[in-house]
Amino acid sequence: MATWFDESRLDDEATLENDGALRHLAESGARVRRAAGDAAEATDHAVARAEELARPRAVIAAGPDSRLLRAVLEPWCPVPFVAWPGPALPGWAGSLDLVVVLAPDGVDTGTASAVAEAVRRGCQVVVAAPAGSLVAEHAAGRWSTILPTDNRDQLAAAVLVLEYLDRVSLGPRADAEQVATALDEVAIACSPHRDLAVNPAKMLAIALADTNPLVWGGSVLAARAARRVAEAIRRASGRAALAGDADHLLPVLEATRQRDVFVDPFADGPAELRPMLLVLDDGAEEPVVREHRGRLQAAAASRGVRVESVTTDAPTEVARYASLMLSGRYAAEYLRLGLVED
Repeated sequence: MATWFDESRLDDEATLENDGALRHLAESGARVRRAAGDAAEATDHAVARAEELARPRAVIAAGPDSRLLRAVLEPWCPVPFVAWPGPALPGWAGSLDLVVVLAPDGVDTGTASAVAEAVRRGCQVVVAAPAGSLVAEHAAGRWSTILPTDNRDQLAAAVLVLEYLDRVSLGPRADAEQVATALDEVAIACSPHRDLAVNPAKMLAIALADTNPLVWGGSVLAARAARRVAEAIRRASGRAALAGDADHLLPVLEATRQRDVFVDPFADGPAELRPMLLVLDDGAEEPVVREHRGRLQAAAASRGVRVESVTTDAPTEVARYASLMLSGRYAAEYLRLGLVED
């Protein structure tokens, strides 16, 4: 059964109105804003207590979502930082250290085990999790703070923890309102009510329709956003979508054959899906980022590979990450809606 892309579906009101995923994406900014408001009192309490204590010897991000915190904090944190995604803690962790945990669902037993161990060792503990959840119950302790979040949104939970770390001078600027505003701006630009001709996510979906995309982000956070976008494209289309460093993507581009302009898709059958380079640009201009971007674009040009870019001018690193990720997820959802089986 052949699959083809019907771009008229991207402006079909009946198709768009019945898609709950688009509504979920549109509410991303509201979820971050609501989570920050719900946790404001707990965050103030945690910040006040941190000011009474000495700066921690190290920060440990525990649980399966710890890699997002690592992407943000490693270049900034003034004390040693460790991401520990397993169901335990490093052997050296103790009362001098701060353990932060993202648990938007609050039901992971491994995360609950790590939190309980942190409490037992006397660590300072800050957990973003639903109040009354399994993880929250295991986090109860003298030096623990629960930042309540009930919307099961990983980004919203991450923003709560990052805003706390920003306020105690352990991380970069991570204002929740700025993140929410950046997400709202993407939702407006990519709204299903905006015509295809002026909707960047719909246009990107059309570009993705007959390709196997290679997604690249230059900075640490843009690279993480690239992995999340590639995952969304794979889920939406069932096709290969690869995210990686320049050294991982260059061999794929360099091995791509030149497009045969004489191929007749009606006489010769469906054309082979070609790669497309999708660049997530958060404005990073470090020399190594410019060099890698240039090598990728030159390799793509030499093989006739299409290049598309998603950009953002959000004011903070976390807001730029959120903006790039949401833009890519909108494009993936429009891709899913446009693909039909013949």
